[in-house]
Amino acid sequence: QVQLVESGGGLVQAGDSLTLSCRISGRTFSMHALGWFRQPTGKEREFVAAMDWHGPNLSYASFVKGRFTISRDSSQTTVFLKMNDLNAEDTATYYCGAKFDYGGDSSEVRRYAYWGQGTQVTVSS
Repeated sequence: QVQLVESGGGLVQAGDSLTLSCRISGRTFSMHALGWFRQPTGKEREFVAAMDWHGPNLSYASFVKGRFTISRDSSQTTVFLKMNDLNAEDTATYYCGAKFDYGGDSSEVRRYAYWGQGTQVTVSS
């Protein structure tokens, strides 16, 4: 079991940057991937970015278009999502999730077993 806590959300202007953090604790040894997802109000949760926990692979949603970067600190206790050039369509609650399922794609919501409580990002235009 793992625990995930997101932070770093807030209200920003279009074009601004923001970095979200996901603090991870618990049994991460068998974790396959850590992903960032977002859920606009009234819409389904969607994939943003993911990183393999024990390998170099990174993946991003097409709408990111080079604006977002997923990374983690050397202690492997915090994963970051650096977001540049934000726009109003990026407004959503952002969640990090832990995937232990080694099958399937890391972009699939249903593959993730644990989630944080989310952090709200609001971009005003």
